[in-house]
Amino acid sequence: MRDGIHFISGLPRSGSTLLAAILRQNPRFHAGMTSPVGALYMALEGALSRRNEAAVFITDSQRQDVLRGVFSAYYRDAIAAGQTVFDTNRAWCAKLPALTTLFPAARVICCVRSIAWIMDSFERVVRKNAFELSGMFGYEAGGNVFTRVNRLAAGDGTVGFALDALKEAFFGEHAERLLLVEYQALTRDPEGTMRILYDRLGEPHFVHDFDQVTYEAENFDLAIGTPGLHQVRRKVEWTERATILPPELFARFDNDAFWRVAENNIRNVPIISFQNQPAPAS
Repeated sequence: MRDGIHFISGLPRSGSTLLAAILRQNPRFHAGMTSPVGALYMALEGALSRRNEAAVFITDSQRQDVLRGVFSAYYRDAIAAGQTVFDTNRAWCAKLPALTTLFPAARVICCVRSIAWIMDSFERVVRKNAFELSGMFGYEAGGNVFTRVNRLAAGDGTVGFALDALKEAFFGEHAERLLLVEYQALTRDPEGTMRILYDRLGEPHFVHDFDQVTYEAENFDLAIGTPGLHQVRRKVEWTERATILPPELFARFDNDAFWRVAENNIRNVPIISFQNQPAPAS
């Protein structure tokens, strides 16, 4: 497992599930939506910390073995099949110091997208399920588009946390492990994007079928009252549309795509982007 795992992280509603759905077409790869491994990893971090009075008997080497072991145990079948694992979790960007030690060959693929369009995408899913209350917002019935976006944007919100974690990784000392993939590039030019991705990962190229990409997690989405949250359309394509957000709310996030400012890329993080494109699709 030390040399057979990569991570998918970055921002929500930015193509991570789509990317996993494409990667899993390759029989050499194991990929999917957010797995339980991240939550298990962080629970173990707590159990191995000084919060546990018996932790005084645990060495750093043992901590590493235990944390690495949760990956090996969960992905036992994929390892036995000789597959390279791509584990997805928004928190991995905040765990780079540990991941670089546990998995020296691993890369972290960060899916990114304009924050305004991420908010638009979340709101679109909520409105498609007009008779369901979403667990993303505590199953509250009294919300509106402003309260929902504010909840998402908070530091501990789905988008706010992921954005801050991405910044931590992008500007941090382990940024060489990152590879940013813009949603526009993945949907406008999936073949070119995957070719670059394979080259960056040092993997032999694979011929993907971008007209037959499928992935869904119906049971998971239903459980949180948000059907269709992880559903991937069969054909990878770009679709033009107008935002459904109020103009002032959409404009609030205009300058949040920090990775698009060349001066910000002080660590020379590779970014797969599609230049001079119109407004993103859903």
